[in-house]
Amino acid sequence: VVFWPVGTSTMAKALSLCTPYITFGKKAQYSAALSHFSPSPSNAGKQVILVARNQEKLEATARELDPSGERVSIYSIDLGDPQAVQQGANQITEERGIPDVVINSAGAGEWLSLEESSTEHYFETIQSPYLATAHTVKVFYDLMRKRGTGHFVIVNSVASYVPIPGAIGYATSRSAMQGFAQSLQADLHTTDFKVSLISLGKVDSPYFTTNARSEERIPKVVDWLVRTLTEEQAGRAVAQLVHRPTASRQMV
Repeated sequence: VVFWPVGTSTMAKALSLCTPYITFGKKAQYSAALSHFSPSPSNAGKQVILVARNQEKLEATARELDPSGERVSIYSIDLGDPQAVQQGANQITEERGIPDVVINSAGAGEWLSLEESSTEHYFETIQSPYLATAHTVKVFYDLMRKRGTGHFVIVNSVASYVPIPGAIGYATSRSAMQGFAQSLQADLHTTDFKVSLISLGKVDSPYFTTNARSEERIPKVVDWLVRTLTEEQAGRAVAQLVHRPTASRQMV
C-alpha cells in the first residue's frame, strides 16, 4: 500500500495490505487509516510506504506508526513535479516492489473567494490534489500494467458535489478529482484494476484549527447531509475500501 502525500497520522493505520504506496496531504486521515495496520502474523511481509514532500513530517509519522521501523518506509517526493513522481516511483518499485494499492490523499490549501484569490491560487489548488493524483496514478498504472492488477483509491471531498461559497479554488480542484476518478473507472472498467472514490465531509482535524476561516464557510446544508467525522472514522472508511472495494464510489 502506498500513501501518496502524508499529512495525517490516522489513515495509514487502517491498512494491512502488501507493498504500499501512499499519497498524502492530510496527516490526520493518513494516520487514522494506518491505525488499522496491525503487526499480526497474517500481515507478515506486508508493507506501507508513505510519500510526501516534507521529510521531517514523514519521519515523525513513520515513528508514530511503526516504532520498530520495519513495516513503514518513507520517501520524500514533490508530487507537483511529474519528473520527481516518475523518479520516485521507479525508486520505490526497485527497492520495495510494485505496490498493490495506491491511496491518493493529497490535500489543498486555504479556502478563498474569487475576490480574495489570485491567479497563483488557482494553479496551486489544481496542482494539489488534482495534478498530484493524476501524475501518481499514471506513473503507477504504467508500472502495474505487466502484472495486470492494482487498486487506486482516491480520497476526495463532498465539495465536489455541493458548491461552497468562498472556496472557489478548493471546490474546483475537488470537482476535477471527481471527474478524474470517474473517467479512470470508465477506462479501467474491463480490466482487473480497481478504482475507488471516497468523498469525505468535514473531518475534525488540525486543518480547521490553522484554517479557521475555511470552517466558517462550510454551508449548513453540508452539516445536515454529511456528518462530521473524527480522524479515526475517516481512516477506517478509507481502510474498508482498501479491504473490501465493493463500492466504486462512496460518500461519508
